[in-house]
Amino acid sequence: MPDPIFAHPRLARIYDTFDGPRDDLDAYLAIADELEARRIVDLGCGTGCLPLLLTATGREVIAVDPAGASLDVARAKPAADTVTWIDGSSSAIPADAAADLVFMTGNAAQAVLADDEWAALLRDVRDALGPGGFFVFESRRPERRAWEEWAVQTDPVRAEVPGVGLVEQRREVTAVDLPFVSFRHSYRFPAEDPADDDTELTSDSTLRFRSRDELTASLEAEGFIVHDIREAPDRLGREFVYLVRRT
Repeated sequence: MPDPIFAHPRLARIYDTFDGPRDDLDAYLAIADELEARRIVDLGCGTGCLPLLLTATGREVIAVDPAGASLDVARAKPAADTVTWIDGSSSAIPADAAADLVFMTGNAAQAVLADDEWAALLRDVRDALGPGGFFVFESRRPERRAWEEWAVQTDPVRAEVPGVGLVEQRREVTAVDLPFVSFRHSYRFPAEDPADDDTELTSDSTLRFRSRDELTASLEAEGFIVHDIREAPDRLGREFVYLVRRT
């Protein structure tokens, strides 16, 4: 099941505000241009920022996510009718997708925890690609030990959410049992009734930090060729960006 931060209707509604302007997506649009991809699947599309950016350039996009509340947010955005939205996991990608490119951004690959689930996702992606198609995803470098920064960055972040009001977000690391790291986001909403206390919602998440060697071995085992491993231009030294090709 997707984490509440994506699946709870109130949390999905405020996600974009706290996620920021998504300047990182320009790099993925550039990759789509580089690979001359016209038919694209965005797996783990969330609230739809990347699919809408891609269809604005005339591409055909299928956007897939298991969090229905996030898809509801995406479907309410301008030009949402230019995207084919699918509520589901990688197995829900249409059998005839024949995509030039499958994207999985936002470190969504790290939310796939078990080896068998990761292998099944790779098979689904491979089947969704046309001959010579590419899979592009990102994953944080475990040696960078991002969780140590998260553990000290505990100050609340407050943002004015349109239609909601001032919301406070806090994050805390709850467990480090490598390769797994767990953390909790807490959100305090303004009271809907002056007589009520503020409403607080929490979302617990766990990520898996796979090494470069581990990722490469898993990809090759499922019939992919590693074309390139790049830096995320806005997060230098922090992440792998994999470009792999279906054999």
